[in-house]
Amino acid sequence: MDPIDRHTTAPAGPGPSEGETAGMRTDTPSADTGQPCAAVRRGRPRSEAAEQAIFTAVEDLMADGNTLSELTIEGIATAAGVGKATIYRRWPNKEALLVDVVSRLEEPIPAPTGGGAREDLIAMVDYIRRRGLAKRTRWVLKAALGQMQTLPELYTAYRERVIRPRREVGLHLIRRAVAEGVIRDDLDVELLGDLLMGPILYRSILSEDSDLEDPELSRKLVDSVLDGVAPR
Repeated sequence: MDPIDRHTTAPAGPGPSEGETAGMRTDTPSADTGQPCAAVRRGRPRSEAAEQAIFTAVEDLMADGNTLSELTIEGIATAAGVGKATIYRRWPNKEALLVDVVSRLEEPIPAPTGGGAREDLIAMVDYIRRRGLAKRTRWVLKAALGQMQTLPELYTAYRERVIRPRREVGLHLIRRAVAEGVIRDDLDVELLGDLLMGPILYRSILSEDSDLEDPELSRKLVDSVLDGVAPR
């Protein structure tokens, strides 16, 4: 029995069927937070303490110099003080777990400001700016994002479950800006996404010595683009 999961032991009775066992591994991460969603499951209820221990174990193992490719479910379970079954009840494989861990290291997507599309676009660009700063200052996050590029299966999962949803949020905000009359309606939305998000991504990812400290940088970038694409 897992030390952390002891308090979640299910009542004695017939074991779960094959379908029920599969049902206990159907969690998918939230696009906004990267954390597993609270899907309906059979069997023992989720233990937040166990999940926290697993996340912490991965971060500690990486901080000790282990690479993502060197991490194993068995090693993570041992470091977390849980059994391998505890991990597999929450994630189908190591890749799914690591995507959630890396997503958790990042800030969640900002909630709508309650203002117009311009304000929300500035908040989204500023989220990327802060993410760039975090990557520079947090070694574990920098190492995880850098190593992911060399692990195709893991990077593909990260793109689909984390990067793509964030891009869709940005495109939704651009469509709002068009509907609000802030942006002309004859422009390609995806191209506008590149124009708005591209500069801050370049500064955050490709130009690691660029200035990201200016809290007004996001407003300047967004307004510079909006001035050029505003209706005439």
